[in-house]
Amino acid sequence: MRKFLLSTFVLALAVCMVVGCSKRQERWSEKERAELRGELDAYREMAYLDNLAEQEFDDFSYDVVDAVEVDYPVYTTFVEMPGRGDTLEVYVVSTIVEELRANANNMRNIYPYPELVADGILPPGLSSREQRAFYECFADKVDNYYTSVADFFNAILADTVPTSKMSQFQRACASNLFDWVIEVDEVVITD
Repeated sequence: MRKFLLSTFVLALAVCMVVGCSKRQERWSEKERAELRGELDAYREMAYLDNLAEQEFDDFSYDVVDAVEVDYPVYTTFVEMPGRGDTLEVYVVSTIVEELRANANNMRNIYPYPELVADGILPPGLSSREQRAFYECFADKVDNYYTSVADFFNAILADTVPTSKMSQFQRACASNLFDWVIEVDEVVITD
């Protein structure tokens, strides 16, 4: 009985060592991740990606590489795969589709930071992290208020006055995050 328990223990230990070593080898190196991020520069001409700032594109490329690494934990398996370019393009498009949902990245494209500065909603000179915090707040407010994408897009189309719901969300987020107080002068038009 002792021999059986001892041999079972040794076998279990050997399996743990093999699994443990293979787990360490599955993690991509920084060099491998950087090589794949470099390949993503070829996608900068895509409509969604062409207006991203350098930091935003870096964030996007990290998201793509993370998704690829999850599905292909062994770098050489991915690199040597036939049709790798097509597979990478699928990951790029999937990441774009994910970002185009009503979230911070979508809000950034619909309401670009320079326009919000020009409109007096945000102060100039915000870092990319501060901008991201604003857009995340804004997207949360939109997600919590509108029940469907159609309602959201109708609100965007109706967003022509400074007192619209979208403007209210923007001012609230700017005020909450940056202690930025926005005053709206209401103009009363009389006939």
